[in-house]
Amino acid sequence: MTKGRVLVGMSGGVDSSVAACLLVEQGYEVLGSHMKLVHLTMGGVDHGCCGPDARRDATLVANRLGIPFETFDVSDEFEETVIDDYFGEHEAGRTPNPCARCNEHIKFGAFLRRADELGCDFVATGHYSRAARTEDGRWRLLRAADPAKDQSYVLHMMGQQQLSRSLFPLGEMTKDRTRAEARRFGLLEIATKPDSQEVCFVPDDDHVGFLEEFLPRMIREGEMVDTEGNVLGTHQGSFRYTIGQRRGLGVSTGQPNYVLDIDTAANRVVVGSDELLSRSRLVADRLSWVAGEPPSDGPFEAAARVRYKGEDTPAVIEVEGEIGKVEFRSPVRAVAPGQSVVFYRGEECLGGGRILEAF
Repeated sequence: MTKGRVLVGMSGGVDSSVAACLLVEQGYEVLGSHMKLVHLTMGGVDHGCCGPDARRDATLVANRLGIPFETFDVSDEFEETVIDDYFGEHEAGRTPNPCARCNEHIKFGAFLRRADELGCDFVATGHYSRAARTEDGRWRLLRAADPAKDQSYVLHMMGQQQLSRSLFPLGEMTKDRTRAEARRFGLLEIATKPDSQEVCFVPDDDHVGFLEEFLPRMIREGEMVDTEGNVLGTHQGSFRYTIGQRRGLGVSTGQPNYVLDIDTAANRVVVGSDELLSRSRLVADRLSWVAGEPPSDGPFEAAARVRYKGEDTPAVIEVEGEIGKVEFRSPVRAVAPGQSVVFYRGEECLGGGRILEAF
């Protein structure tokens, strides 16, 4: 009698490979699935978690485990929900978060539907996060035991249905232990693979080059200005910049300059000194709550995080329909529209949304 039938997303990396091994060892009936995310026309097919090398390594692990294995082509849906959104956010002057978008629509969307087609009870990934069920049956999304590897920030859009069917075998582990487990399972060539820190569909992590190729209409000369509107120089497309950026601005004022704002309507990039990057409030949309609703009918307090490797900042959050208003207890530096703001109480991730603007 198995613990259940699990469809494991196998990228070919050490994390998902060890996740599959652990689930087999724990008595689950495991099926491996490698998600093909990127069309050949998008380039980068030998890059990140979805190219031929990654597929080869995932196949190798599945064969060693003796489990069924497939390649699941989700490239059309990935392009429609992740890549098109990536382009749209850049055109709007925002800095997109494609990993969160992929988790929402692909890894815990299309992949769950594939699990249904294959008669699987659960899906599993190599994410460093935890899910726990309370006595009243509610599911909670928790930070990973290893703070350095915690990925709850990019999983904040998961709801009760997704969490009830998701397994995170690495949630209690450190990365060193994961690599040790890979060696224990005899996956010596997988154990030493480096972590992928890049966006999987952007070859060589060259975002500017990728956008120049696939969104050439964004290559437009515009002005680089200070906060008073004085022209300091020109740029060749606002998509080349993100809030808080210092390097590569091409202007000199005798002091360090940082990107403060990107005005796509006027095709202007506003720069200024570091102290002008601090923000006390933000507005967010695309709100999602792990519990299915906010923790309170009125304003509530939580810790807010505005970037994946950022710090938690105490804040007051007020939800008005589809919009969230966040007021930080202390200023936060370089809040980038397009990124996620994610809310926590202790170990628990409450949910989050997309940053629209910050003040």
